[in-house]
Amino acid sequence: MTRPLRLVAVSGGLQRPSKSAALAEHLLDLIAHELPCEQRLIELGQLAPQLAGAVWRSQLPDTVERELALVEQADVLVVATPVFRGSYTGLFKHFFDFIHQEALIDKPVLLAATGGSERHALVIDHQLRPLFSFFQACTLPLGVYATDKDFVDYSLRDEALIERARLAVQRALPLVELTRRARPALAEEVVVA
Repeated sequence: MTRPLRLVAVSGGLQRPSKSAALAEHLLDLIAHELPCEQRLIELGQLAPQLAGAVWRSQLPDTVERELALVEQADVLVVATPVFRGSYTGLFKHFFDFIHQEALIDKPVLLAATGGSERHALVIDHQLRPLFSFFQACTLPLGVYATDKDFVDYSLRDEALIERARLAVQRALPLVELTRRARPALAEEVVVA
C-alpha cells in the first residue's frame, strides 16, 4: 500500500483572510478529491514576522524551518500569490530564496495567482513559471488566475474559474500519477545502491 501524497500549498498572501489562500485551498481540495493526500497550507503572511531580517537559512526560527522542510519534502506543490506590482510578493520570493536549490527537482507544481484585474493574468507564465524552472520543478501545464470579482466572501463563485481550476487539476493528475509511481522505484534504487 502506498502512503498518501504529501500535498503542500504555499500562499503568498500577506493578510488573513486571503484570496490567494482561498484559491490554494480550493486547489488542494480538488486534488485531495482525486487522490489520497495529506494536505498542508502554508500562509506566508503568518510567517512574515519570523522571516523578517533573515538572510541565511540558519538565521530562521524552527517554525519557519519546519515549513521549508514541508515544501522540500512535498510530493506535489500548489503555489498561489497575489500580484504585487506586476509580480509575486516579495515575501513569496523571500521564502523560496531559502528553499534548497535542488529540493524541487521534478516536483509537480501547480501555479496560481490572484489580482485585481485580468491585466495581471500573465504573472503565472512570466513570473511564477521562470521561478520554478530555476528549481527544475515540473510546472504543471495549466495555471489558475483569479480576480477579485471571482470571489464572494473569500470563496470562489465564478463558474468559469471553478471549471478552469477543475481542468487544471485534471490536466495535472497524469503527471502527479507518474511522479507517484516513480517514487517507489526511486526508493528501491536507493536501497539497492
